[in-house]
Amino acid sequence: EMLGAQGVYRGSSILITGTPGTGKTSIVAKFCENTCLQGQRAILFGYEESSAQILRNMRSVGIDLQPHIDKDLLQIQSSRPSLHGLEQHLLTMQDLVQKFQPSVVVIDPISNLSLDNIENDAKPTLIRLIDFFKQQQITTMYTSLVSNDSTSEPSQFGVSSLMDTWLQLRNSEFNGERNRTIFVQKSRGMVHSNQVREFVLSDQGIRLISPYVGADQVLTGTARVAQEAIELAKAELRRQDHERRLRQLASKQKTISAQIAALQAEAEAEADE
Repeated sequence: EMLGAQGVYRGSSILITGTPGTGKTSIVAKFCENTCLQGQRAILFGYEESSAQILRNMRSVGIDLQPHIDKDLLQIQSSRPSLHGLEQHLLTMQDLVQKFQPSVVVIDPISNLSLDNIENDAKPTLIRLIDFFKQQQITTMYTSLVSNDSTSEPSQFGVSSLMDTWLQLRNSEFNGERNRTIFVQKSRGMVHSNQVREFVLSDQGIRLISPYVGADQVLTGTARVAQEAIELAKAELRRQDHERRLRQLASKQKTISAQIAALQAEAEAEADE
């Protein structure tokens, strides 16, 4: 719904940014799962966790990737960014993609590939990587870690302008709890939502919930639940009051009808006499 009820274009590049714990890996894992459920292949390049950790952690949020690995529809390639240079990582990705022929590639996170000398080395290499996937018509999803103290929109090493769709995840703290939110920063060539949605992870999977939008505030989490309960209680009171008024009106109509019948009977009696 947030992407014009159409999803993303095949062969496009999607960037997902957020601070730690916002759910970036969960989204890309779900994207891989849905790709495999459609009978297409996907590769997930992980640079933070091992393959076993990714499988275990995703099961905790209702995403089971192991069956798709068993069917040879999904590959998870995990390695440390420091194990090779950036160029070697790029060559490894290209070799695996050409052998496996996936429809979807996920890089989680792309920011870990550029820990050293972002401006001079990483940007040209990452641009070549993005162009390679676009030429192969492979839909690619990148995650990127941003710092907690970021006060402006991150530039993402200057490659964000090459992305077709940019989703931002954020943690918001209010009323003694932390809640996740998601919104579409941009999505080229399609109508997309400008609303911020609450992003919920549970053992039942991923859910996007519209936050409560009041006259002067936007509420998420338990504050949203409490406000919705208040609104439901008010609606119930209005319904009960409406029913009471309808009963009063029906009773009054019966009384008036009885009075009319009595007057008619009296008039007929006088006419007979």
